[in-house]
Amino acid sequence: MTEPPSPLTAAAQRGHALPPAGQPLVVALAGGVGGAKLAYGLYRRLGGRLAVVVNTGDDFEHWGLTVCPDLDTVMYNLAGLNHPEQGWGLADETFRALAMMARYGGETWFRLGDGDLATNLLRTRWLREGRSLTEVTERLRTALGIAAAILPMSDRPVRTVVHTDEGTLPFQHYFVRRRCEPRVLSLRYEGLEAARPTPQVLAALDAADAVVLCPSNPYLSLDPILLLPGLGERLRAFAGPVVAVSPIVGGQALKGPAAKIMAELGVDVSATSVAAHLAQRLRLDGFVLDTADADLADAVAALGVKPLVTDTIMRSAADKERLAEAVLAFAWALRRGDC
Repeated sequence: MTEPPSPLTAAAQRGHALPPAGQPLVVALAGGVGGAKLAYGLYRRLGGRLAVVVNTGDDFEHWGLTVCPDLDTVMYNLAGLNHPEQGWGLADETFRALAMMARYGGETWFRLGDGDLATNLLRTRWLREGRSLTEVTERLRTALGIAAAILPMSDRPVRTVVHTDEGTLPFQHYFVRRRCEPRVLSLRYEGLEAARPTPQVLAALDAADAVVLCPSNPYLSLDPILLLPGLGERLRAFAGPVVAVSPIVGGQALKGPAAKIMAELGVDVSATSVAAHLAQRLRLDGFVLDTADADLADAVAALGVKPLVTDTIMRSAADKERLAEAVLAFAWALRRGDC
């Protein structure tokens, strides 16, 4: 039997009036494919009134180039250039450079495509000329005609390091080269103590009406952002609503190793655990659960966080916009004190 919708679900379905186009400023925190999907939906709703703060803990050096996988995944998604099935990389990508690298006996475990190579070549050149990662990202974003701001979380390097039963691995070696096979013992964010959020990130938060945590891996994509010195404090003092969307649905991660990592760290693999984890990092006002996890709404509410139950699966562009609209309606309801 179908459960009746919660009051918040019903409110979202009635279509709480969204602020007129061009009115709200929303800051989204994102990393990975799930984060980029919702960022795209928010962009379709908000245009230039969206700022996406992106995880840079996945960044690394490859072929002598500075590669920023999460920044590029968000950028390609917002530009409509992403590979539709993978969610990352470019559509209609070719790999002639990779094939030639293989002939030379070079490293080919990280599949840099030819179009993607152009992004990384320019990024590396501009960084070596002394420009900040924020400046470089702004140049790339502008060239692709994206109206929303795409902001690296920090201009100082932060690198996620994975301690496993096979030893310590840089994140991309764990994630791509070893396909997440080693068992995770702990995570470390190298360089975090010296890093700070950029002035652009802080300015966006100062001007924001709401903050949305996209359905990104809480340990790999969101923690590097939330643990930045000075950012957690700013978010805890943020006056507007802070809403997160669960990346765990029915005890499974829709994309990536979140469920595997949670289990290996001894954490119950559930949307409630994600809500509890994020509520330790910042003041969390609302948490969006998938309909498959409607029975967890009371457990989320027991954390002092308002739950919203809705369909969070994003298979198409329409799905991304639908979820973005529900999340925004939820945020505005929280802002008005309607729930």
